[in-house]
Amino acid sequence: MPAPADWPIHTLPHGPEALPAVRARDLDHAWHAARAAALAETWGSRRGFRFHRPDGEVTELVLADPDACCWAAAIDRIAGLASASGLSLCLRLLALIDLLGRTPALAARCRFARDGAELPPALLALAAATPLSPDAGFDPAPFHAALTAALPGVSA
Repeated sequence: MPAPADWPIHTLPHGPEALPAVRARDLDHAWHAARAAALAETWGSRRGFRFHRPDGEVTELVLADPDACCWAAAIDRIAGLASASGLSLCLRLLALIDLLGRTPALAARCRFARDGAELPPALLALAAATPLSPDAGFDPAPFHAALTAALPGVSA
C-alpha cells in the first residue's frame, strides 16, 4: 500500500480477527469521543492498516472516509493506535457504526438525538467482545444471532 508521508500505517502480525476484545465502557467512551471530534470538526488524516497473517497473506485496508478518519483520530487521541488494544477499539467502533448503518432493526434500538446518541449496554458489550471478521468488520450472521438473544425485538 503506497501511502503518502502523512498517512499513518498501522501494521500488525495477524489479522483483525485476532485483535483482543475491549471493555464495553471503553467502546462507549470511544463513541462519545468520536462524536465530540466530529462536532468540533477535528478531522483526521487517512490511515492505512496492514495485517500480516501467519500464513504469509497480507490484508491491507485504507481508511479514507472523512468521518471515519475523524473518528479514528479521536480514538488515537484517547487510546492510541500504536497498540493492539487501541487498534481493536478503533476497528470495533468503525465496524459497529457500519453495522448500524446497514441494519435498521439494530439502529432502531439506539437513541439518536441532536444532543447525541446512546447505544444499549448489551449492544456495546456485544461489539466489545465479538471477534472482528477478516475484513475488520462484524460478520452479520453471528453478530445478529448473538444480538437477537441479547436484545429482544432485534430480528436477525
